[in-house]
Amino acid sequence: MDKLLKPVCKAVNFLYHIFLVFASLVLLAIVLIVSAQVFARQLLNASIRWSQEVAQLLMVWMAFITCAVGVERDLHIGIEMFYARFPKVLQKALFYVNWLLIIVIGFFFVIFGMGQTLSTTTSRLPSTGWPKCVMYMIIPVSGVFIIYFGLIKMFRRSDLLPAPVFFEDDPEKQKQGGGKE
Repeated sequence: MDKLLKPVCKAVNFLYHIFLVFASLVLLAIVLIVSAQVFARQLLNASIRWSQEVAQLLMVWMAFITCAVGVERDLHIGIEMFYARFPKVLQKALFYVNWLLIIVIGFFFVIFGMGQTLSTTTSRLPSTGWPKCVMYMIIPVSGVFIIYFGLIKMFRRSDLLPAPVFFEDDPEKQKQGGGKE
């Protein structure tokens, strides 16, 4: 099974790295667009007519991208105050229920995100004239990554998780004292 699983995970992890670089570029674009709009409005008494629409679209993208990143890195809020007091058998059951629910949410992202994307292909955004579906295309993509990471976490296969991207610190090196200071 690992002979098939490892190459597939390697390919998905490569796509995820592209996804993270894309997320960085989206964040940079948001900062640049909003800064340009503020500069234009305050100093030039002009307005970039498409800036608000594009910044909003990119913010929607960032929201869904960070959902997938949050699943991969266990960044979502969890309440462990009671969980630690439960018997081990119940903790184990709740562990699987938790990851199963996350996977189901990922499926909802894929199914309903595809539906939303397809239903808005004929609508246009007012300022840019882009198809409105551009705003929703990221939802199924993040859903796929949520399902992928949910399955990896549920089956406790952390060896299949992606390595940090080139611009990130490696958490393992930081634990060993080899991270940036």
